[in-house]
Amino acid sequence: MDIVIDNLPFLLKGAYYTLLITVVSMFFGLIIGLITAIARIKGNRFFRGIARVYVSIIRGTPPLVQIVIVYYGLVDYGVELDSLTAAYIALSINIGAYVSEAFRGAIQSVPTGQTEAALATGMTEAQAMRRVVIPQAIRYAIPPLGNTFVGMLKETSLVSVIAVTELMRSAQLLVAQYYVYMPFYLAIGLMYWIMSTVFTFILNKIEKRLSVY
Repeated sequence: MDIVIDNLPFLLKGAYYTLLITVVSMFFGLIIGLITAIARIKGNRFFRGIARVYVSIIRGTPPLVQIVIVYYGLVDYGVELDSLTAAYIALSINIGAYVSEAFRGAIQSVPTGQTEAALATGMTEAQAMRRVVIPQAIRYAIPPLGNTFVGMLKETSLVSVIAVTELMRSAQLLVAQYYVYMPFYLAIGLMYWIMSTVFTFILNKIEKRLSVY
């Protein structure tokens, strides 16, 4: 394990990029997912159709293919992205589709009486959605969102194919340097487990806090 300890700063830098990609992608994925969920529930036929096709395509294709299309495929149309930006975009689009389903189920779980009561007080439908329905839906959505977030943390390993030096790529580079596999892969496995456990703990705390209300 001395070889791992000697290279721990390099692995920790990879872990930093793993966390960065996860947080940024999840942030934009939440925005995309919420907009998509509202479009599927409240949008007209055109927007419902677009949202449905988007979710179907993203959920029906591997994340690795999506990453490669964003990084390599867009070059054919004159769009050149650095690897980190491509990772943000591809994973945000990917996670947005799954988040939208969590939000859609959560929004539909809010009793219709809540919306009717809000409308009766003089709110518009948009105000009722923003002030009454969505805050309650977020509480319902926390458990599936937590699973999605942890899944996203592990899926960041896929961006190693476009040379983003996250945790998996860091291990690959060290293996290529030292020609030793097991110590480095066991080390990053442990680091992924620790990060997943911490995120799960934080999300459980948030869920319990919101359940009070």
